[in-house]
Amino acid sequence: MAKGRNVLVAQSGGPSPVINNTLRGIVDACMARPEKFGTVYAGFHGIEGVLKEELLDISSQDPQEIALLRNTPAAGAIGTCRYKIKADQQEDFDRVVDVLRAHDIGYFFYIGGNDSMDTANKVAALANERGLEVVGTGGPKTIDNDVGDTEFKLVDHTPGFGSVARYWALNVQNANEENAGSCPADPVLVMQAMGRKIGFIPAAARLADPNREMPLLIFLRESGLGLDDIADSVSDMLAKRGRAIVVVSEGFDVGSLGERKDSFGHTMFSASQTTVAQTVVNYLSDKGLPARGNLPGTDQRHNIVYASTVDLDEAYKVGLHAAHIAAEDGSGYMATILREPGEIYRAKYDKVPLDLVANSERTFPAEWITECGTDVTDDFVRYARPLIGEDWPSVPLANGIQRFTRFKPIYADKKLPAYILQGHRKK
Repeated sequence: MAKGRNVLVAQSGGPSPVINNTLRGIVDACMARPEKFGTVYAGFHGIEGVLKEELLDISSQDPQEIALLRNTPAAGAIGTCRYKIKADQQEDFDRVVDVLRAHDIGYFFYIGGNDSMDTANKVAALANERGLEVVGTGGPKTIDNDVGDTEFKLVDHTPGFGSVARYWALNVQNANEENAGSCPADPVLVMQAMGRKIGFIPAAARLADPNREMPLLIFLRESGLGLDDIADSVSDMLAKRGRAIVVVSEGFDVGSLGERKDSFGHTMFSASQTTVAQTVVNYLSDKGLPARGNLPGTDQRHNIVYASTVDLDEAYKVGLHAAHIAAEDGSGYMATILREPGEIYRAKYDKVPLDLVANSERTFPAEWITECGTDVTDDFVRYARPLIGEDWPSVPLANGIQRFTRFKPIYADKKLPAYILQGHRKK
């Protein structure tokens, strides 16, 4: 039997609790079809690893370690990066093509968000222009759920969002118990959720309380409100209920935070000099509204214990489908998750052209924000509720601690001269 062309898979951007399951789906599908796919390599730390010719040999790994990807969160297995090959960095693009050619890569899978889909599209197109037949395929990933369109026709939701939504649903429940017990001394609790520009993650706090029994206020970036509105809403809630839980987006406009930006140009609120939550706490306290802050960090996207079983399963299946698309439909597509019509939630897997999703950016539907701006509607709850699942994930333990994938450092032999990434060169 003739051996297929080699495979290169890589990850980009912020990780998610289930990103490794998409990787596992791609690897399993490729290794099951040796006549189509040859050796499977992973770019160690995304496109940076590709540029450095650091190609981890996945085909040579213990099958048990590959299986453990299901319950291994974040990106420790093969790494990720925030390096973007910009339009004027032609040497970087040339280098990627040289690496693909040197290692007989016929299939390039890139798991990530909208910027990653743009990279996958450009790399495959350039390789084919240079006479190298490379099938470029995308695997969706983003906890922000901002890939695609507002009509949800390109992508219903992205792997990662369901797990972070579940994290917030459960953690707000726990926070409510704390707040209910300690409210005589600490009546206001402010919690900051991830979400630079879009409100899907803070909106998920409502899943903790779909019947609206908690004194819960949710402030999305898209609400158009300000600090004074938060103070007024908290004051009203204290008058009614004697306590308040405030969930605020990290992108909520509270003025300058000394924000830093990553190489994609995205604001890194977690690296700011101060935080939205602390600013809100200080503002409320100055107004005579005693508040405490709770600032979950990257725990939102690396805690496998809170992962949604629905999200885990869908991340794997979309990876399987990505490999199917690459084998059967050719280059230029991203595997996508859509929703079957009807009251019972069912997902289906399809494909969408990379150029439609590359650098796309969904917005949070305005009609899902309540008129007062401090909550989300039941339509959002109906959309998001199925994605958080019903059960706890099964997380294997060894000696009382979690057992994660640990790949051996088996790399492809380097065939090209050493290379310094254009973005890392001194100017």
